[in-house]
Amino acid sequence: MKAIVYHGIGDIRLDDVPEPTIQEPTDAIVRITTSALCGTDLHFIRGTFSDMQEGTILGHEGVGIIEQVGDDVRNLSVGDRVVIPSTIACGTCSYCRAGYYAQCDVANPNGKQAGTSFYGGPKPTGPFHGLQAEKARIPFAHVGLVKLPDAISDDQAIAMSDIFPTGYFGAVSAEINDGDTVAVYGCGPVGLFAVVSAFLLGAGRVFAIDSHQDRLDKARKLGAEVINFEREDPVETLQRLTGGIGADRAIDAVGVDAEHAHHGPAAEHGDAQGQEKEARKNAPDANPSGDLWQPGDGPSQALQWAVEGLAKAGTLSIIGVYPPDFRAFPIGMAMNRNLTMHMGNCHHRKYIPKLIELTLAGKVDPAMILTQDEPMPDALSAFESFDRREEGWIKVELEPQAG
Repeated sequence: MKAIVYHGIGDIRLDDVPEPTIQEPTDAIVRITTSALCGTDLHFIRGTFSDMQEGTILGHEGVGIIEQVGDDVRNLSVGDRVVIPSTIACGTCSYCRAGYYAQCDVANPNGKQAGTSFYGGPKPTGPFHGLQAEKARIPFAHVGLVKLPDAISDDQAIAMSDIFPTGYFGAVSAEINDGDTVAVYGCGPVGLFAVVSAFLLGAGRVFAIDSHQDRLDKARKLGAEVINFEREDPVETLQRLTGGIGADRAIDAVGVDAEHAHHGPAAEHGDAQGQEKEARKNAPDANPSGDLWQPGDGPSQALQWAVEGLAKAGTLSIIGVYPPDFRAFPIGMAMNRNLTMHMGNCHHRKYIPKLIELTLAGKVDPAMILTQDEPMPDALSAFESFDRREEGWIKVELEPQAG
C-alpha cells in the first residue's frame, strides 16, 4: 500500500509499505478514506521535535471504514465508518477512566512516565505508524475508534479527528465563562477552531492574532476581531480595545513554531540574536516558514504576548505544541499578575462524541476550516505549500484511496 513515510529531517517520501495486520485482540484495521496534513507533522519534518524514527508513517488524523476487528473489539463491526482520535488510549487505566486519555498509563510502550501516544509521532510517543496511508492498524480500537452517523460527512469528520477537539479542549482549558473576552494567538486550523469553540462556550468577544491575512479573514468570518501583528503591536492594540484591561482568557494555539514580529516587543531581542536567527533563516537547508524558535531562544512570541495581553487574574491555555527541551517562559510576569495556566495534549476521545452531537444539531460545521483536498500522490507538493504557509493553505485534506 502507499503511505507518506519519514526518512529524515526534510526528507519524506511516498513509499510502498506492507499492509498492517492484527497484532492484538483489541486491534482493528481501518481502510483510510480521508486523512490530513497537520502543523504537528511539520515539527517532525523540520526537526524542531526530535527522535523521529526513519521509516515511520506520518499522520495522526483519519476517517475510514473498518476492514478487520480483533476478538476483543465488541462494540464495532467490519464495515463501520469511523473517525480515529489522534491520541491513543487504552480505555481501562485510571487516567482513561477519569477522561485524561492523552495521559493513558498503558498505551505508550516507553512506560508510565513517557506521556502521550499518538499516530505518526517520534520515538517517545511509541512510535506508532500514522494515518497518511491507505490502511492503518488501530490499537485499543474499542475506544480508539468512534462510529460516525451517516449524516456526518468525511469533510466534517476529519476535523473531529484532531483539530476541532484540540481547539475545543483549548477553550475549555481557558475556563471561558459567559461574556468573557478571549484572545486566540495563531489562526491556523486549531486556532480557528479555538475561536469557534470560545463562542460555543459563551465568549462575548474573541480576538484573533496572526500575521497571515487569509487566516485573519477566516477568523473574521467566524466572528473574531482580528489583529495583524505585522501591522500593529498586538498587546497595545488588545489593551486599547479592552479599555486597558486585557483579555480574560488567552489561548496559545501556535506553539513552538510561533513567528516573531518585525517590530514592537519582538524587536527587543539583541542584535546578535537577531543576526543569528537571520542567518538560520537564510541557510540553504532552513525552513522557509519564518523566524522560528530554536533551543536556547527565549519564550516564543505567542507565549510572551499571551501573558502580557491577559487581564490580572486571567487564564492562559496552552495547546500549541512545544518539545520537551523548551524551557523558556515569562514566569515572573505570570506569577505577579496571579495568572492561572492550563496546558497539555488534547484528550480527543473525551470530546469527539460531543462534537458529533453539536454538528448534528447544526451548531457548527467543522468542514468550514478545510481549504484543500489533495490525492495521496500530490501529498509531497502539498506539504511544501503547507510548510510555506502559502495564501489559502490553512487545512489540507488528503485522500489515500485512488479515485
